[in-house]
Amino acid sequence: MSTPAAGLPRGYEGVAVAVPVTVPYQKTSPHGAAWFIGQALARLIEGAGIAKADIDGLAVSSFTLAPDTSVALTEQFGMSPRWLEWLPTGGASGVMALRRAARAIQCGDAEVIACIAGDTNQPGAFTALIERFSNASMDAVYPYGGLGPNGVFAMITRHYMERFGATRADFGRLCVAQRHNASNFAHALLKKPLNLEDYLAARPVAEPIHLFDCVMPCAGADAFLVMSEDRARHLGLPYATVAGAIERHNAYADDPVAWRGGWAMDADQLYAQAGVGPADVDLVETYDDYPVIAFLQLEDLGFCAKGEAARLIAERPTTWDGGGLPHNTSGGQLSAGLAGAAGGYLGLVEARRQLTGQALGNPVAGARRALVSGYGMVIHDRCLCTAATILEAGWR
Repeated sequence: MSTPAAGLPRGYEGVAVAVPVTVPYQKTSPHGAAWFIGQALARLIEGAGIAKADIDGLAVSSFTLAPDTSVALTEQFGMSPRWLEWLPTGGASGVMALRRAARAIQCGDAEVIACIAGDTNQPGAFTALIERFSNASMDAVYPYGGLGPNGVFAMITRHYMERFGATRADFGRLCVAQRHNASNFAHALLKKPLNLEDYLAARPVAEPIHLFDCVMPCAGADAFLVMSEDRARHLGLPYATVAGAIERHNAYADDPVAWRGGWAMDADQLYAQAGVGPADVDLVETYDDYPVIAFLQLEDLGFCAKGEAARLIAERPTTWDGGGLPHNTSGGQLSAGLAGAAGGYLGLVEARRQLTGQALGNPVAGARRALVSGYGMVIHDRCLCTAATILEAGWR
């Protein structure tokens, strides 16, 4: 085990991320969240060729599992893990689960950890969820007619546009590129070709946000296993390794409206831990509930200067086959769909597949290193949780 550089946390040496799983997304479903999470668990077990009893750690993220949490699932699934985590932190939950699971493997607290996020989408469920999303939303937003995330992100988008001079067409280029990526991705729900003219002509939802700036809620699950590299090789499983990871909560709390996130505080540490820089990354998977949030991540993680994401998107192709900076190669949530908390896992599962030659469409040639970032838990003017990780190709 190598010694970390001064000021850096211990690295994640010896940890493998294996068996990427997606329970196919559905626009709506009669099944509950536990069904989707259970389906993901069954696919992890089958994909790894192990027994259920071999999984001695479980991390779960969900918004529609309530009132149950991960501990209730241990009874429902007939499991007895010695390590357990519950992370209903939305878009940051995947990286957060990975970080915690990796540390547990290094410390010997568990040997095989299943990290799963899943949600359902039933008629009226999304409205019920956003009505009671948090005390802040119930007390300070909903009584005044603000319902759901569209108003929050319209404010963030407008603030960004006024601060940096971005236009709707700038955001549209990102959406069009991601729809191109979704066209060949097996699980994407939105595959109809989208051009910039269609994007600009779409109906308004909450100005300046229009239809194609919004994700489509759906049902589904994503998952992966975390274990030691030795165990993954013994099982014959292709895997990726964790070169570095960061997370931050309630960053820049004094900013009246979010225009940056915790990645800007910790990106230097992320790259120092991984021993690489942004130029060494082969693909990027950002959390994209709205285009402006992808812009923030690309900037704060050093792929361009602050306020320059529009120029980056215009000058450097972000499609999987464009020869530039492949971004959200599955189509991201803007085209694949938002399966609740699984949105925080989508990029991790896609990156893991890309790095081991298992892409479900859109293989990025020669991909050896991927950066995955997340953003979650919306309040009135920002999200509270930011996280990012760099994965590298391991054994395949």
